[in-house]
Parts: sequence; structure tokens; C-alpha cells
Amino acid sequence: MNSIKRGQHKASFLNGILRENPLLVQVLGLCPALAVTKSLETAFGMGLLFTFVLVSSNVIVSLLRKLIPEEIRTPSYIVVIATFVTIVKMFAEAFLPELYSSLGVFLSLLVVNCIVLGRSEAFAGQNGVLDSFLDGLGNGIGYTWAISLMGLIREILGLGTLTLGKVFSFFGDPLKLPILKSTTLDALGNPTYDYSISIFQNPAGAFIVLGLMLAIMAAISNHKKAVEKAKEKALKLEMAAKAALEGGAK
Repeated sequence: MNSIKRGQHKASFLNGILRENPLLVQVLGLCPALAVTKSLETAFGMGLLFTFVLVSSNVIVSLLRKLIPEEIRTPSYIVVIATFVTIVKMFAEAFLPELYSSLGVFLSLLVVNCIVLGRSEAFAGQNGVLDSFLDGLGNGIGYTWAISLMGLIREILGLGTLTLGKVFSFFGDPLKLPILKSTTLDALGNPTYDYSISIFQNPAGAFIVLGLMLAIMAAISNHKKAVEKAKEKALKLEMAAKAALEGGAK
């Protein structure tokens, strides 16, 4: 029984990270993914706040699931989520003003985010506190790494540089790393080299990057399915050959 429970806890946590990734597999939460991924730090900051809201609302919904009448279930979930969104907004405005300014209205829209509300409805409202906590944490981590990767790609390709410490400024002065664009200027005041592609800082670039990431995930999934089918076919042939040999021996 304990091994079954451990397996359930493990599945609750791991599924959302890769196998059922909210963005790259279920294709949910597209609005913030497309809008706030111009830079790595902004995307990562959004992921952290999103994870806090998701985990906290999952836990509270799971605790109250037997007390909330079915008729007011969804409005009650929205009130719980809105409470934690208000908390993260106040925190970000007070301690991370650059992040708060970058996220804009998309931070408030977490109240009706399909992932947060969906996990409350489909999982936390039906399962215990520990599994709901792990489910929220796993999905939060999965969404965070996905949008952070988008932000990293878009920032490097679109700006040619990678800036660290601009959003999380309490770590010290920002550090700008030249990757595709030089941070040194020539006599005319232009970068000595610039291979950046500005379209990746535009909405079109977000769609391009997301499309490529979805295509890669689909290719990996299809490859795994093909390998599993090939193994099953080989096993069936092996069993059939073994049965034929046993029949011939008799």
C-alpha cells in the first residue's frame, strides 16, 4: 500500500514537468507564454509567481473540497485563486517593481488562467492535500522551465545579448553578456558585430519559437511511441517463434 501511495505521489509531481507539461503538451497558458517571454528573467519571474499561485490555490482547494457546495464550486475556486494573485501582485510591486511593470495585466489574469483554474477543478477538488501540493508544484515547474526556455531563446535571438540582474536587481548591478551582439562600440557608436534578429522580440517571434518547441516535443513523443510499438512487435514475434518451436518439439 505504501509503495502504491509513493507511486501516486511521484506521478502527481512528475507528470506536469514533462509528460503532461501544461504548455508544451497540453498547450495551455498561451497568453502569458507569448506575451512575457521577451527576456529570460521576466519569463522566469512569471513562472515563480505562477507556481506560488498554483501550489497555494491547489492546497487550499483540496483542504476545502468537502466543505464547498457543488453549486458554488467554481466561483469559490476563483475567490481562492484571486486571493493568492493579489498577494503576489503586492509582493511583486513592493520588491520586484521591474518584474511587476514587465508583466502588466498578465499578472492579474492569473485569476482566470486555464491552468490554475483547471488544476483546481480537475485535480485539487478531487484529491488529498499532499497530491494536490505535488501536482501544483510539478505543473508550476513544468510551466516555468518551458516559458523560461522561450524567454532565453527570444532574448538571445532578438536582442543578441543576455541580461542578468535587471529584474532581480537585489543581486547587484545588471550583467549583460554579449552572445550575438557586441557590447563594445566602434568609432561610429555601433556594435562591432550584431547578428540579432529583431523579429524574435515581436509577437511573431514568440509564435515561431513556441511552434518550434511544440514541434520538437511532438517529434520526441512520436519517436518514443514508435520505439514502444517496435518493442511490442518484436516481443510478439519472439513469443510466436518460441511457441512454434515448442509445438514442433512436441
